[in-house]
Amino acid sequence: MQRRKMFTFITLFGISMTLSILIVLAAFYEHIFSASYPEINRDRCLYATLLEEENTKESGMRRGPMSLFYINTYIKTLKTPEKVAYSTVPNTVNTYGNGKKISLFFKYTDPIFWEITQFEFLEGKPYTQRDIDNNESVAIINDETRDDYFGKNVSAIGKTIEINGQYLRVVGVVRGCPITRLVVAADVYMPWHLQKRASVTNELNGNYTAIILAKTPADLPKIQQEYADLVPRIPLSETGGFKPDKLNTSLSSYFDSIVRDMFFGAGGSSARSRFYLFVVVFALLFMSLPAINLVNINISRILERASEIGIRKAFGASAQTLVTQFVIENIILTLFGGMVAILISAVFLWWFNNSNLIAYADLAVNWTVVAVALTLSLVFGLMSGVYPAWRMSRLPAVEALKG
Repeated sequence: MQRRKMFTFITLFGISMTLSILIVLAAFYEHIFSASYPEINRDRCLYATLLEEENTKESGMRRGPMSLFYINTYIKTLKTPEKVAYSTVPNTVNTYGNGKKISLFFKYTDPIFWEITQFEFLEGKPYTQRDIDNNESVAIINDETRDDYFGKNVSAIGKTIEINGQYLRVVGVVRGCPITRLVVAADVYMPWHLQKRASVTNELNGNYTAIILAKTPADLPKIQQEYADLVPRIPLSETGGFKPDKLNTSLSSYFDSIVRDMFFGAGGSSARSRFYLFVVVFALLFMSLPAINLVNINISRILERASEIGIRKAFGASAQTLVTQFVIENIILTLFGGMVAILISAVFLWWFNNSNLIAYADLAVNWTVVAVALTLSLVFGLMSGVYPAWRMSRLPAVEALKG
Protein backbone atom coordinates (compact mmCIF):
# COMPACT_ATOMS: atom_id res chain seq x y z
CA MET A 1 0.00 0.00 0.00
CA GLN A 2 2.94 2.33 0.64
CA ARG A 3 4.98 1.40 -2.46
CA ARG A 4 3.02 3.76 -4.76
CA LYS A 5 0.76 5.92 -2.60
CA MET A 6 -1.01 7.51 -5.58
CA PHE A 7 -2.04 4.11 -6.96
CA THR A 8 -3.22 3.11 -3.49
CA PHE A 9 -5.27 6.29 -3.17
CA ILE A 10 -6.86 5.83 -6.60
CA THR A 11 -7.71 2.21 -5.80
CA LEU A 12 -9.26 3.00 -2.42
CA PHE A 13 -11.10 6.03 -3.82
CA GLY A 14 -12.62 4.02 -6.68
CA ILE A 15 -13.73 1.17 -4.40
CA SER A 16 -15.03 3.28 -1.52
CA MET A 17 -16.94 5.80 -3.66
CA THR A 18 -18.54 3.11 -5.82
CA LEU A 19 -19.64 1.07 -2.83
CA SER A 20 -20.75 4.18 -0.91
CA ILE A 21 -23.11 5.14 -3.71
CA LEU A 22 -24.51 1.60 -3.89
CA ILE A 23 -25.00 1.49 -0.10
CA VAL A 24 -26.78 4.85 -0.08
CA LEU A 25 -29.02 3.80 -2.97
CA ALA A 26 -29.83 0.57 -1.13
CA ALA A 27 -30.72 2.59 1.98
CA PHE A 28 -33.06 4.78 -0.08
CA TYR A 29 -34.63 1.66 -1.60
CA GLU A 30 -35.28 0.19 1.82
CA HIS A 31 -36.55 3.54 3.10
CA ILE A 32 -39.14 3.77 0.33
CA PHE A 33 -40.29 0.18 -0.10
CA SER A 34 -39.86 -1.60 3.24
CA ALA A 35 -42.72 -2.07 5.70
CA SER A 36 -42.02 0.63 8.26
CA TYR A 37 -43.78 3.24 10.36
CA PRO A 38 -46.64 3.89 9.93
CA GLU A 39 -47.25 1.24 7.25
CA ILE A 40 -46.12 -1.76 9.23
CA ASN A 41 -48.91 -3.88 7.70
CA ARG A 42 -47.66 -3.61 4.12
CA ASP A 43 -47.16 -7.37 3.97
CA ARG A 44 -50.95 -7.84 4.04
CA CYS A 45 -52.00 -4.71 2.17
CA LEU A 46 -52.88 -4.05 -1.45
CA TYR A 47 -53.04 -0.60 -3.02
CA ALA A 48 -55.33 0.89 -5.66
CA THR A 49 -53.51 3.99 -6.87
CA LEU A 50 -54.16 4.36 -10.59
CA LEU A 51 -56.99 3.86 -13.04
CA GLU A 52 -56.83 4.07 -16.84
CA GLU A 53 -59.84 4.55 -19.08
CA GLU A 54 -58.80 3.65 -22.61
CA ASN A 55 -60.36 4.08 -26.04
CA THR A 56 -58.66 1.31 -28.00
CA LYS A 57 -60.21 2.38 -31.32
CA GLU A 58 -58.93 5.96 -31.26
CA SER A 59 -55.83 5.31 -29.09
CA GLY A 60 -57.07 7.70 -26.43
CA MET A 61 -56.47 7.36 -22.71
CA ARG A 62 -57.40 9.06 -19.45
CA ARG A 63 -55.26 8.16 -16.45
CA GLY A 64 -55.29 9.19 -12.82
CA PRO A 65 -56.29 8.32 -9.26
CA MET A 66 -59.80 7.07 -8.48
CA SER A 67 -62.97 8.87 -7.51
CA LEU A 68 -64.71 8.46 -4.19
CA PHE A 69 -67.67 7.05 -6.11
CA TYR A 70 -65.50 4.35 -7.68
CA ILE A 71 -63.93 3.29 -4.38
CA ASN A 72 -67.25 3.19 -2.49
CA THR A 73 -69.14 1.45 -5.31
CA TYR A 74 -66.61 -1.15 -6.40
CA ILE A 75 -63.60 -1.53 -4.10
CA LYS A 76 -65.43 -1.26 -0.78
CA THR A 77 -67.96 -3.89 -1.95
CA LEU A 78 -65.27 -6.58 -2.25
CA LYS A 79 -66.04 -9.44 0.12
CA THR A 80 -62.55 -10.84 0.80
CA PRO A 81 -60.74 -7.84 2.39
CA GLU A 82 -60.85 -7.20 6.12
CA LYS A 83 -60.88 -3.39 5.73
CA VAL A 84 -60.72 -0.79 2.97
CA ALA A 85 -59.55 2.80 3.56
CA TYR A 86 -59.08 5.71 1.22
CA SER A 87 -57.29 9.05 1.09
CA THR A 88 -56.54 11.78 -1.43
CA VAL A 89 -53.14 12.29 -2.99
CA PRO A 90 -51.13 14.93 -1.05
CA ASN A 91 -51.72 18.58 -1.95
CA THR A 92 -49.89 21.69 -0.77
CA VAL A 93 -51.29 24.75 0.92
CA ASN A 94 -49.80 27.87 2.48
CA THR A 95 -51.04 29.07 5.85
CA TYR A 96 -49.89 31.44 8.58
CA GLY A 97 -49.25 30.50 12.17
CA ASN A 98 -46.99 31.53 15.01
CA GLY A 99 -46.11 34.69 13.07
CA LYS A 100 -44.76 33.01 9.94
CA LYS A 101 -45.78 31.50 6.62
CA ILE A 102 -45.96 27.70 6.64
CA SER A 103 -46.19 25.39 3.62
CA LEU A 104 -48.06 22.16 4.38
CA PHE A 105 -49.03 18.91 2.71
CA PHE A 106 -52.64 17.98 3.40
CA LYS A 107 -54.96 15.14 2.48
CA TYR A 108 -58.49 13.93 3.13
CA THR A 109 -59.12 10.45 4.52
CA ASP A 110 -61.88 8.29 5.92
CA PRO A 111 -61.85 7.09 9.58
CA ILE A 112 -60.75 3.55 8.59
CA PHE A 113 -57.47 5.08 7.37
CA TRP A 114 -56.45 5.34 11.03
CA GLU A 115 -57.34 1.70 11.68
CA ILE A 116 -55.18 0.32 8.86
CA THR A 117 -52.20 2.59 9.42
CA GLN A 118 -50.34 2.50 12.72
CA PHE A 119 -49.66 6.17 13.45
CA GLU A 120 -48.43 6.99 16.92
CA PHE A 121 -50.73 9.58 18.52
CA LEU A 122 -48.72 11.96 20.69
CA GLU A 123 -51.88 13.84 21.62
CA GLY A 124 -55.59 13.25 21.19
CA LYS A 125 -57.17 10.57 18.99
CA PRO A 126 -58.33 10.02 15.39
CA TYR A 127 -61.58 11.41 14.08
CA THR A 128 -64.44 8.94 13.74
CA GLN A 129 -67.52 8.32 11.62
CA ARG A 130 -69.54 10.19 14.24
CA ASP A 131 -67.49 13.35 13.52
CA ILE A 132 -68.34 12.98 9.83
CA ASP A 133 -72.04 12.33 10.55
CA ASN A 134 -72.11 15.47 12.72
CA ASN A 135 -70.31 17.48 10.01
CA GLU A 136 -67.53 18.38 12.43
CA SER A 137 -64.65 20.55 11.16
CA VAL A 138 -61.77 18.62 12.68
CA ALA A 139 -58.20 17.79 11.71
CA ILE A 140 -55.18 15.73 12.74
CA ILE A 141 -51.70 17.24 12.39
CA ASN A 142 -48.19 15.89 12.79
CA ASP A 143 -45.79 17.05 15.49
CA GLU A 144 -43.72 19.22 13.14
CA THR A 145 -46.84 21.14 12.08
CA ARG A 146 -47.82 21.54 15.73
CA ASP A 147 -44.41 22.99 16.59
CA ASP A 148 -44.41 25.34 13.58
CA TYR A 149 -48.01 26.52 13.92
CA PHE A 150 -48.57 26.67 17.69
CA GLY A 151 -45.05 26.63 19.15
CA LYS A 152 -42.48 24.05 20.19
CA ASN A 153 -44.15 21.25 22.18
CA VAL A 154 -47.25 23.41 22.83
CA SER A 155 -50.40 21.30 23.13
CA ALA A 156 -52.60 21.66 20.04
CA ILE A 157 -55.66 19.68 21.13
CA GLY A 158 -58.82 21.78 20.89
CA LYS A 159 -57.06 24.64 19.13
CA THR A 160 -57.91 25.89 15.64
CA ILE A 161 -55.81 25.66 12.49
CA GLU A 162 -56.71 27.39 9.22
CA ILE A 163 -56.41 25.36 5.99
CA ASN A 164 -57.73 26.66 2.67
CA GLY A 165 -60.06 29.12 4.38
CA GLN A 166 -61.47 26.44 6.68
CA TYR A 167 -60.98 26.68 10.44
CA LEU A 168 -60.46 23.23 11.86
CA ARG A 169 -60.36 22.01 15.43
CA VAL A 170 -57.32 19.84 16.12
CA VAL A 171 -58.36 16.52 17.65
CA GLY A 172 -55.06 14.64 17.33
CA VAL A 173 -51.31 15.02 16.88
CA VAL A 174 -49.33 12.15 15.35
CA ARG A 175 -45.63 11.45 15.00
CA GLY A 176 -44.98 12.35 11.39
CA CYS A 177 -43.55 10.22 8.61
CA PRO A 178 -41.48 11.17 5.53
CA ILE A 179 -43.30 12.40 2.44
CA THR A 180 -41.66 9.57 0.50
CA ARG A 181 -44.39 7.33 1.97
CA LEU A 182 -46.77 8.81 -0.56
CA VAL A 183 -49.96 6.97 0.31
CA VAL A 184 -50.03 7.93 3.99
CA ALA A 185 -47.77 10.97 4.46
CA ALA A 186 -49.13 14.47 5.11
CA ASP A 187 -48.80 17.36 7.54
CA VAL A 188 -52.55 17.80 8.01
CA TYR A 189 -55.27 15.15 7.72
CA MET A 190 -58.96 16.01 7.37
CA PRO A 191 -62.11 13.85 7.06
CA TRP A 192 -63.26 13.48 3.47
CA HIS A 193 -66.57 15.31 3.96
CA LEU A 194 -64.70 18.64 4.36
CA GLN A 195 -63.48 18.56 0.76
CA LYS A 196 -64.77 21.73 -0.88
CA ARG A 197 -65.46 20.35 -4.32
CA ALA A 198 -68.21 17.79 -4.74
CA SER A 199 -67.13 14.35 -3.59
CA VAL A 200 -70.15 12.58 -5.05
CA THR A 201 -69.81 11.99 -8.80
CA ASN A 202 -70.38 9.10 -11.16
CA GLU A 203 -67.01 9.58 -12.83
CA LEU A 204 -64.42 6.88 -12.26
CA ASN A 205 -61.37 9.15 -12.11
CA GLY A 206 -60.78 11.44 -9.14
CA ASN A 207 -58.04 12.16 -6.63
CA TYR A 208 -58.33 9.23 -4.20
CA THR A 209 -56.27 6.10 -3.61
CA ALA A 210 -57.31 3.06 -1.60
CA ILE A 211 -55.57 0.75 0.87
CA ILE A 212 -57.00 -2.75 1.09
CA LEU A 213 -56.12 -4.76 4.22
CA ALA A 214 -56.29 -8.55 4.06
CA LYS A 215 -56.90 -10.77 7.06
CA THR A 216 -53.70 -12.67 6.29
CA PRO A 217 -51.03 -12.40 3.56
CA ALA A 218 -52.45 -15.61 2.08
CA ASP A 219 -55.66 -13.75 1.22
CA LEU A 220 -53.92 -11.23 -1.06
CA PRO A 221 -54.16 -13.34 -4.27
CA LYS A 222 -57.86 -14.00 -3.54
CA ILE A 223 -58.55 -10.27 -3.23
CA GLN A 224 -56.66 -9.56 -6.45
CA GLN A 225 -58.61 -12.25 -8.28
CA GLU A 226 -61.95 -11.00 -6.94
CA TYR A 227 -61.13 -7.49 -8.13
CA ALA A 228 -59.86 -8.73 -11.51
CA ASP A 229 -63.16 -10.56 -12.02
CA LEU A 230 -65.08 -7.39 -11.13
CA VAL A 231 -63.25 -4.91 -13.41
CA PRO A 232 -64.66 -6.20 -16.77
CA ARG A 233 -68.19 -5.74 -15.40
CA ILE A 234 -67.71 -2.08 -14.40
CA PRO A 235 -69.77 0.11 -16.76
CA LEU A 236 -67.91 2.82 -18.65
CA SER A 237 -69.59 6.10 -19.54
CA GLU A 238 -68.83 9.02 -21.84
CA THR A 239 -67.51 12.09 -20.03
CA GLY A 240 -66.32 15.27 -21.72
CA GLY A 241 -66.65 13.72 -25.17
CA PHE A 242 -64.30 10.85 -24.29
CA LYS A 243 -65.73 7.36 -24.94
CA PRO A 244 -63.65 4.68 -23.18
CA ASP A 245 -64.15 1.02 -24.06
CA LYS A 246 -61.56 -0.55 -21.74
CA LEU A 247 -60.67 -0.14 -18.07
CA ASN A 248 -57.13 -0.87 -16.85
CA THR A 249 -56.71 -1.14 -13.10
CA SER A 250 -55.46 -3.65 -10.55
CA LEU A 251 -54.73 -4.13 -6.87
CA SER A 252 -51.01 -4.46 -6.21
CA SER A 253 -48.47 -4.60 -3.44
CA TYR A 254 -46.91 -1.29 -2.49
CA PHE A 255 -43.75 -2.02 -4.46
CA ASP A 256 -45.62 -3.09 -7.59
CA SER A 257 -48.03 -0.16 -7.44
CA ILE A 258 -45.25 2.43 -7.17
CA VAL A 259 -43.03 0.87 -9.85
CA ARG A 260 -45.93 0.23 -12.23
CA ASP A 261 -47.48 3.67 -11.83
CA MET A 262 -44.15 5.49 -12.22
CA PHE A 263 -42.79 3.57 -15.19
CA PHE A 264 -45.42 1.45 -16.88
CA GLY A 265 -48.94 2.74 -16.13
CA ALA A 266 -51.94 0.84 -14.84
CA GLY A 267 -51.88 -1.49 -17.83
CA GLY A 268 -48.20 -2.34 -17.42
CA SER A 269 -47.32 -6.00 -16.97
CA SER A 270 -44.31 -7.61 -15.31
CA ALA A 271 -43.35 -4.26 -13.78
CA ARG A 272 -41.39 -5.93 -11.00
CA SER A 273 -39.22 -8.06 -13.30
CA ARG A 274 -38.50 -5.16 -15.66
CA PHE A 275 -37.60 -2.89 -12.77
CA TYR A 276 -35.22 -5.46 -11.28
CA LEU A 277 -33.67 -6.04 -14.72
CA PHE A 278 -33.04 -2.30 -15.00
CA VAL A 279 -31.48 -2.23 -11.51
CA VAL A 280 -29.22 -5.23 -12.21
CA VAL A 281 -28.02 -3.81 -15.54
CA PHE A 282 -27.37 -0.42 -13.95
CA ALA A 283 -25.46 -1.99 -11.04
CA LEU A 284 -23.33 -4.14 -13.36
CA LEU A 285 -22.46 -1.20 -15.59
CA PHE A 286 -21.82 1.02 -12.58
CA MET A 287 -19.48 -1.55 -11.03
CA SER A 288 -17.80 -2.69 -14.24
CA LEU A 289 -16.17 0.65 -15.09
CA PRO A 290 -14.31 0.96 -11.74
CA ALA A 291 -13.38 -2.73 -11.95
CA ILE A 292 -11.81 -2.28 -15.39
CA ASN A 293 -9.87 0.73 -14.15
CA LEU A 294 -8.71 -1.23 -11.12
CA VAL A 295 -7.49 -4.05 -13.39
CA ASN A 296 -5.34 -1.55 -15.30
CA ILE A 297 -4.02 -0.02 -12.07
CA ASN A 298 -3.21 -3.45 -10.64
CA ILE A 299 -1.38 -4.44 -13.80
CA SER A 300 0.78 -1.34 -13.42
CA ARG A 301 1.33 -2.06 -9.71
CA ILE A 302 2.33 -5.68 -10.39
CA LEU A 303 4.57 -4.79 -13.33
CA GLU A 304 6.59 -2.63 -10.96
CA ARG A 305 7.22 -5.76 -8.88
CA ALA A 306 8.55 -7.80 -11.81
CA SER A 307 12.01 -8.25 -10.26
CA GLU A 308 10.44 -9.45 -6.99
CA ILE A 309 8.36 -11.96 -8.96
CA GLY A 310 11.46 -13.14 -10.86
CA ILE A 311 13.43 -13.73 -7.64
CA ARG A 312 10.55 -15.68 -6.08
CA LYS A 313 10.14 -17.80 -9.24
CA ALA A 314 13.91 -18.43 -9.28
CA PHE A 315 13.68 -19.77 -5.73
CA GLY A 316 10.87 -22.14 -6.74
CA ALA A 317 7.64 -20.21 -6.12
CA SER A 318 4.85 -21.72 -8.19
CA ALA A 319 2.36 -19.77 -10.29
CA GLN A 320 -0.40 -20.75 -7.83
CA THR A 321 1.60 -19.34 -4.91
CA LEU A 322 2.16 -16.04 -6.69
CA VAL A 323 -1.48 -15.73 -7.77
CA THR A 324 -2.60 -16.45 -4.21
CA GLN A 325 -0.24 -13.81 -2.84
CA PHE A 326 -1.44 -11.05 -5.16
CA VAL A 327 -5.12 -11.96 -4.84
CA ILE A 328 -4.91 -11.92 -1.03
CA GLU A 329 -3.11 -8.57 -1.12
CA ASN A 330 -5.80 -7.18 -3.41
CA ILE A 331 -8.66 -8.59 -1.33
CA ILE A 332 -7.22 -6.98 1.80
CA LEU A 333 -6.97 -3.68 -0.06
CA THR A 334 -10.54 -3.89 -1.36
CA LEU A 335 -11.90 -4.95 2.04
CA PHE A 336 -10.25 -1.89 3.51
CA GLY A 337 -11.94 0.16 0.79
CA GLY A 338 -15.24 -1.51 1.68
CA MET A 339 -14.85 -0.55 5.34
CA VAL A 340 -14.11 3.04 4.30
CA ALA A 341 -17.24 2.94 2.11
CA ILE A 342 -19.39 1.81 5.04
CA LEU A 343 -17.99 4.60 7.19
CA ILE A 344 -18.60 7.21 4.47
CA SER A 345 -22.14 5.91 3.91
CA ALA A 346 -22.98 5.92 7.62
CA VAL A 347 -21.75 9.51 8.00
CA PHE A 348 -23.67 10.64 4.90
CA LEU A 349 -26.91 8.95 5.98
CA TRP A 350 -26.59 10.41 9.47
CA TRP A 351 -26.11 13.86 7.94
CA PHE A 352 -29.05 13.37 5.57
CA ASN A 353 -31.39 12.26 8.36
CA ASN A 354 -30.50 15.34 10.40
CA SER A 355 -30.44 17.82 7.51
CA ASN A 356 -34.26 17.97 7.25
CA LEU A 357 -34.03 17.72 3.45
CA ILE A 358 -36.75 15.10 3.90
CA ALA A 359 -38.54 15.53 7.22
CA TYR A 360 -38.64 12.37 9.35
CA ALA A 361 -36.13 10.61 7.06
CA ASP A 362 -34.98 7.36 8.67
CA LEU A 363 -32.32 6.05 6.29
CA ALA A 364 -29.91 3.61 7.86
CA VAL A 365 -27.14 1.17 7.04
CA ASN A 366 -28.37 -2.14 8.39
CA TRP A 367 -26.54 -5.45 8.66
CA THR A 368 -27.97 -6.67 5.35
CA VAL A 369 -26.54 -3.65 3.55
CA VAL A 370 -23.21 -4.10 5.36
CA ALA A 371 -23.05 -7.75 4.25
CA VAL A 372 -23.81 -6.75 0.67
CA ALA A 373 -21.10 -4.08 0.81
CA LEU A 374 -18.48 -6.52 2.11
CA THR A 375 -19.49 -9.08 -0.52
CA LEU A 376 -19.16 -6.46 -3.22
CA SER A 377 -15.73 -5.60 -1.84
CA LEU A 378 -14.63 -9.20 -2.26
CA VAL A 379 -16.05 -9.29 -5.78
CA PHE A 380 -14.11 -6.13 -6.60
CA GLY A 381 -10.96 -7.70 -5.21
CA LEU A 382 -11.31 -10.82 -7.33
CA MET A 383 -12.37 -8.95 -10.49
CA SER A 384 -9.47 -6.53 -10.33
CA GLY A 385 -6.78 -8.86 -8.97
CA VAL A 386 -7.07 -12.30 -10.55
CA TYR A 387 -6.24 -11.43 -14.16
CA PRO A 388 -3.11 -9.29 -13.59
CA ALA A 389 -1.85 -11.77 -10.97
CA TRP A 390 -2.35 -14.72 -13.32
CA ARG A 391 -0.65 -12.81 -16.16
CA MET A 392 2.44 -12.01 -14.11
CA SER A 393 2.67 -15.45 -12.53
CA ARG A 394 3.15 -16.96 -16.01
CA LEU A 395 6.01 -14.61 -16.83
CA PRO A 396 9.32 -16.57 -17.22
CA ALA A 397 11.75 -15.94 -14.36
CA VAL A 398 14.49 -14.63 -16.68
CA GLU A 399 12.22 -12.02 -18.23
CA ALA A 400 10.89 -11.04 -14.82
CA LEU A 401 14.43 -10.53 -13.48
CA LYS A 402 15.16 -8.23 -16.37
CA GLY A 403 12.29 -6.01 -15.14
